[in-house]
Order: sequence, then structure tokens, then C-alpha cells
Amino acid sequence: MIVVIDYNVGNVKSVRNALDYLGIEDELSADPARIAAADGIILPGVAAFGYAIQALGPTAEVVRRTALKGKPLLGICVGFQLLFDHSCELGEHDGLGLIAGQVVPIPNDQTVPHMGWNSVRPADGMDLFDGLRAEEHFYFAHSFHARIGDPQVRVAMTDYGRPMAAAVQKGAIYGLQFHPEKSGPVGMQVLRNFEAVCRRASQC
Repeated sequence: MIVVIDYNVGNVKSVRNALDYLGIEDELSADPARIAAADGIILPGVAAFGYAIQALGPTAEVVRRTALKGKPLLGICVGFQLLFDHSCELGEHDGLGLIAGQVVPIPNDQTVPHMGWNSVRPADGMDLFDGLRAEEHFYFAHSFHARIGDPQVRVAMTDYGRPMAAAVQKGAIYGLQFHPEKSGPVGMQVLRNFEAVCRRASQC
């Protein structure tokens, strides 16, 4: 069972609809006991970083501690950005600090927000891209991007006039700047792959 974190930010319904479509058991909760009992956690979000981290509140530390114990965690869109150390969106805010890096504005020499389909090229060995081609297109909608400073992270890149991180993997911590739930069959495969990661982890 996968717990989708309930903190009233953005794309929870569409993520859960995608999981239901795939037949993946899921539950919406911020209860620490339910999070601890889950096989994996999804942290979604469509909002500014500052609003999202405040809305997450005490659940942020629950998610952080649970991920550090090795339970698979998937951050999507703003949930991806919350994995990092810091952002300046809507003021200066600390993130979960699970991956070293900063969340910064997309330079204004590009159209902002970055919205629509763009190609993604994962690094070798990124679990969420198993069964996909070396380059696939996914749906993006964001105005800030992650500047990664963690040498232990595998990174999938997209090109939006300059290279930008589209996805990360560090141990059992995963993040997607794009929206798998809005990315058609390839996005569904990414969610299937996360469920497989969770299933393997629960058997250890």
C-alpha cells in the first residue's frame, strides 16, 4: 500500500486517479502511523514552495524521518522540489534536506512557466525509467527548478534552453519535476516502476 501525503496542495486527486487506474492500492493520509505502515510514500504538489512547505507543517519531519529509514519516497512537481535544502520561492524557506541542492527560478530568458511536453534523458540505472526508451517525453508545469549539489544523486535531464533536472534518485528517494499522472503511457510506466520499488522494499 502506498500513502499519498494529504496536505491540501495540488494534484492529489489526479495522482490517486492514476494509481487507481493502475490497480495500485493507495491511501490519502498524513497520519504518522499510516505513513509508517505504508510500503512507500508519494509527496505530490502543485503550489509555490513557500506555501507547500508551510502547508506540510509537522508532517514534513514525519516524511523526512521515514525516508531516511529507507522507505521509498516519491516527490512529484513541488513535492520533488521539497526534497532539496532550500528555495527562495515566496520568501526564503528550508526544504526537507534529503538531497543537497537549491530550488531557484528558471531564468527569464526562457518562457516562464515551463509548461508542456519535453524530452527527458535519465542517467543509467534510474529505477523509475525501467522499460522506457533512452529518451521519452513527459509533461512539465513549473517556474522554479532544482540546482543539485549532491554527488550521490542520479539525475535525469531535460533541455529548456539550458539543461535542467527532470528527475532524481538517491537510494530509495525519488523525485520527478514532471507530472507522471499527466504524461500518458510513459508516465503510467513510471508510477508502475515506483510501485515495484515499494514492493521490493517491503520484502526486505
